[in-house]
Amino acid sequence: MYCTRKVTDTIWWVGGNDRRLALFENLFPIPRGVSYNSYVIMDEKTALMDTVDPSITALFLENVAHTLNGRNLDYLVINHMEPDHCSNIEEIMHRYPETTLVCNAKTLQMIGQFFELDLTGRTQIIKEGDTLCLGSHTLHFVAAPMVHWPEVMMAYEDSEKILFSVDGFGSFGALNGNLFNDEVNFDRDWLDDARRYYTNIVGKYGVQVQSVLKKASGLDIQMICPLHGPIWRSNLGYILDKYTKWSTYTPEDKAVAIMYGSMYGNTERAADILASSLSVAGVKDVRVYDISNTDVSELIAEAFRCSHIVIAAPTYNGGLYPVVDTLLHDMKALNLQNRTIALIENGTWAATTNKQMRAIIETMKNMTILDTTLTVKSSVKEAQLEAIQKLADEIAAALV
Repeated sequence: MYCTRKVTDTIWWVGGNDRRLALFENLFPIPRGVSYNSYVIMDEKTALMDTVDPSITALFLENVAHTLNGRNLDYLVINHMEPDHCSNIEEIMHRYPETTLVCNAKTLQMIGQFFELDLTGRTQIIKEGDTLCLGSHTLHFVAAPMVHWPEVMMAYEDSEKILFSVDGFGSFGALNGNLFNDEVNFDRDWLDDARRYYTNIVGKYGVQVQSVLKKASGLDIQMICPLHGPIWRSNLGYILDKYTKWSTYTPEDKAVAIMYGSMYGNTERAADILASSLSVAGVKDVRVYDISNTDVSELIAEAFRCSHIVIAAPTYNGGLYPVVDTLLHDMKALNLQNRTIALIENGTWAATTNKQMRAIIETMKNMTILDTTLTVKSSVKEAQLEAIQKLADEIAAALV
């Protein structure tokens, strides 16, 4: 049975949700599932904007057929070749033999890598600045390379002022009947997943995102239709501001995230004492995370949100505690920058991790490492409480 919804009088959402999938890209936990969005434009000519993941193929095909209501599908527009959006290309081209596939040259190359599909005479190759007229609707194509794959194109429809933004402005999380941003409490229910989605998947490509945002600023956009998560039809400035901050690596909040690795609880104790000391120093937004029990994607999202980060790590086999090492290398890989960092190390016979953490952080851009560091030898002693409060005071002063 189909499950569609009107986006406008002439555009339909024909996507679906997957609440069974545990890991997005077999990597990122998605306890709230994920949506796969696709859209049909009904005009003198019909166009399907991207496809969906194979997990919802049956529903998707019913949705498309119901929306077309017996009409031919004139165009299949493929803006992004990641399998969660392109997996039904072959099925659509078989079911609608008169369909023309619209894509750029790099996308066509990737189609050949994913499918053994004869598209002779059935493609229309476009590039940035090209248009596709459907009647009263005209699609203008905007190149968005490395947001977050090299072939990505976005499409702007000028009559209804809609940006089909591909993975841009998307989010983890299944849609629970509410399709639009103004039908949900986005701050409460969606922002954390949207931030985690952006920072872990697109976070590395801030410069490229900035380029696309600059292009978008020249368009009169009234609605943003992403391939995951809610459609934006109001308060666009809110999500554009978030993307500006995330893509320029500007902290959202003056806040402190304390991220610790701890084998037997001693480094954890140091982290907790520091958190309490920060509170005494007047810092209100402090969050403490056990790196071993928090998925690294959540830690990355918090690192993008917070202005100040404390990393606490024991020595392990003469090196960094493995989960701390993973976190720091993920931060570097995702291009995190413009943060203030404080370091805490622990070791029973060789406390060496401050030096090792510093060596990694110093290879990252515009990172300030506070002069005050803390060395714990096995467990925190009362004599060190003053040093912990000094570190807390320095962090608090840096927040001003």
